Amino acid sequence: MQVKIDTKQKFHAITLIEPVLTANMTAELDECLLPFLQNDVKNVILIVKDINELDDAAGEYLLKIQQTFYEQGASFVICELQPSVEDALDRAGILEMMNVTPTESEAWDIVQLEEIERELMGGE
Repeated sequence: MQVKIDTKQKFHAITLIEPVLTANMTAELDECLLPFLQNDVKNVILIVKDINELDDAAGEYLLKIQQTFYEQGASFVICELQPSVEDALDRAGILEMMNVTPTESEAWDIVQLEEIERELMGGE
């Protein structure tokens, strides 16, 4: 699986450079994404602009990995979905449960807001 990783101050922008995301690629995604939870900077923005097709199992996997990040106190935002991918996630009934934005800039805004939220909740 081809990925491009761009590490910023508060997040890692990970671009999946694949036309199709299927269930048999989820182990590779685990190897790519889960180690970030061990870093000081845990937040991940997953850029999927190159993916034109994904199967239901891959969509469910993305939802599961998102939940894993949030359970660990980290943000996980998916951005730049192609309409065909958005439709597939919607048909599978999981799109509304996912943290999805149209652009990387908007994903960054969500990460910043969630960081502030975590700081406020932790400071009580």
